[in-house]
Amino acid sequence: MEKSLKSIAINFGLYLGGLLALLTVVAYAVDLELLTNMWYGVFMLIAIIVLGIISVGKTKQAQDGYASFKEAFTAFFITVVLGLVISTFVSYILFNFIDTEAANVLKEKTIEKTVEMLKGFNTPSEVIAQSVEQIESQNQYSIGNILKGLAGYTVFFSIIGLIVAAALKKNKPKAE
Repeated sequence: MEKSLKSIAINFGLYLGGLLALLTVVAYAVDLELLTNMWYGVFMLIAIIVLGIISVGKTKQAQDGYASFKEAFTAFFITVVLGLVISTFVSYILFNFIDTEAANVLKEKTIEKTVEMLKGFNTPSEVIAQSVEQIESQNQYSIGNILKGLAGYTVFFSIIGLIVAAALKKNKPKAE
């Protein structure tokens, strides 16, 4: 029996969530600064897109090489959103219950990286001070901020999903 689009997407979403959660926990255990590293972020971005594309490919494969735009987008979307939800949940638990001090360390590292980046762009010191004050005043691991971040990532990856779906869709030929 063929696997359904949703079961394929859910399986790949679980794989993605597991991978992202594992990467977060390993980075936490090895060096918290990895979580603020640009290349770590780029790797996570690529992993999310690649697993979404693989999910679309497997969906097409299960349907004799065909997937409509809607089916391709749905496979990508379910995979990515499920993976992000799992990863977000793990981060929330890790930084709000298991090791709250790590969240403070990450905030300090984020401030350092932000100041470094803004100075690199010759940003006026008043703007840098405002940016630092804004970061200091927020709990980036509060439920509200985590949900805002999840919503933003969902929108961002939905746009990528639309592009992927447009590129990988293949409609069944019409029977005459």
